Amino acid sequence: MADGGEWPHVKANETRRWLRAGAGALGGLLSAGAALAVAEFTAAFIRPEAGPLPAVGGAVIDRTPPAVKDWAVRHFGTDDKLVLQTGILVILGLIAMGLGVLSLRLRRTAMVGVFAFGLVGAYAAVHRAGAGLVDTVPSLLGGVLGAAALWWSTEPVVRVRAEDRAFDRRAFLITAGALALGSAVAGTTGRIVTNGRRASIAAFRDRIRLPAAAEPAAPLPPGSDLRLPGLSAFTTPNADFYRVDTALVVPRVDVENWSLRIHGKGVRTPLRYSYDDLLRRPLIERDLTLTCVSNEVGGPYTGTARWLGIRLVDLLREAGVRPPSRGGPADQLVSRSIDGMTIGTPVEVAMDGRDALLAVGMNGEPLPFEHGYPVRMVVPGLYGYVSACKWLVDLELTTFAGYDAYWVKRTWAREAPIKTQSRIDTPKPFARLRVGVPVPIAGVAWAQHRGVAGVEVSVDGGPWQPARSAEVPGPDTWRQWVWEWTPTRTGSQRIEVRATDATGAVQTDKRVGTVPDGATGRHSVVVTVA
Repeated sequence: MADGGEWPHVKANETRRWLRAGAGALGGLLSAGAALAVAEFTAAFIRPEAGPLPAVGGAVIDRTPPAVKDWAVRHFGTDDKLVLQTGILVILGLIAMGLGVLSLRLRRTAMVGVFAFGLVGAYAAVHRAGAGLVDTVPSLLGGVLGAAALWWSTEPVVRVRAEDRAFDRRAFLITAGALALGSAVAGTTGRIVTNGRRASIAAFRDRIRLPAAAEPAAPLPPGSDLRLPGLSAFTTPNADFYRVDTALVVPRVDVENWSLRIHGKGVRTPLRYSYDDLLRRPLIERDLTLTCVSNEVGGPYTGTARWLGIRLVDLLREAGVRPPSRGGPADQLVSRSIDGMTIGTPVEVAMDGRDALLAVGMNGEPLPFEHGYPVRMVVPGLYGYVSACKWLVDLELTTFAGYDAYWVKRTWAREAPIKTQSRIDTPKPFARLRVGVPVPIAGVAWAQHRGVAGVEVSVDGGPWQPARSAEVPGPDTWRQWVWEWTPTRTGSQRIEVRATDATGAVQTDKRVGTVPDGATGRHSVVVTVA
């Protein structure tokens, strides 16, 4: 060794080991890609939700603790599902690479590992709402072909030439290229089929012409929208309306095969309605504000739209339902989505005379897919997780004692009336203002079904100053407000807002998180005056 004669040989062996490990890892990654591509291709001919990514992702969401779910919504907003899917793919890729390296020594064990992922996907798929045994096919087939792909892709790496202890790199590259090309073709074909079906349903939705409302909403009162720069518009455009749900794949429902069922305790006549049945009924139009229970103080998950729909109470009465106050045996109305979500609403609230709707339209058009097409529930005064079921297919009358809906099983409250809240939209946090120059402090406040009586603003803990409140069409919408402020000194200053609802209750300053029934506290922003 003194002359260094053995070092090149040692280094060459080390290089060959790293090359083999890298080739094995790449083979494992390619086999995982092949498994996913085949599964997606197969799911395109069954239903997209049967694919392993939506199935496993849905199972992960179902088992996510509320605190983690809230954290994801706060930090990622509507991108939380993309982050989840990306995370699943990254983890799957790392495990696949490990199995690829393992296959160089324990081939059958590694193949079993790949197939095990198919079993996990199949188990998750068959346990989704509305699933059958056929939903296991994409993941199982993907697992079988993924295991075969792992064997095939690592075969040239396992066969080491005796003369130089190197694997057949040319054969490996040909095999890897063929596997990558086949996966790309399968995955792309599956995506084309799925997109074609989704496009067909979208085209049908675009052709729908909703009937005129038998009871149209009155024009917005003059002055309901202050139209100030930076202030949220009174009516939130559909494209900007918040979306918080658990659907990794937004359902695209074929209304020709859709129906709504009403059944359960106290239902004298179980009923089933088609989409056309609902459109033939008298429709009412209302301006209503929705709010998500995940909305932190000052958060964005609230918005107002003009909804078109059928009175929920009319359908319940036709089925013979009576509220508990009139002797009805059911105190909970469980709404079910086509994707399996269950939401529990107090029957008493649904039938107390408020404008609880089965909505078919939003801001003058059929419901967008993201917001529940073809039919969703809208119940003013309740947070969405106990009232606003999207992609609705079933209404069951039951009791709170006998059934816990999806979020209640995850430690959220059974009943959740919306709490009085207010938000400063402008100026934004850390805005730079000028001393002596007037600036509008403006935002929105909401206390659905009670209404907002007034809004006040305070600067640096000073006296509360009444803001000018905009007009509103009724107590079920948010209310814009504005207060003109002229800064009189320089430096950092904190602006705080509070609202008073129509019962006289003042918004509390006690900070509470969103779990179990909505956040409380007062929104404030810090600005710099120069």
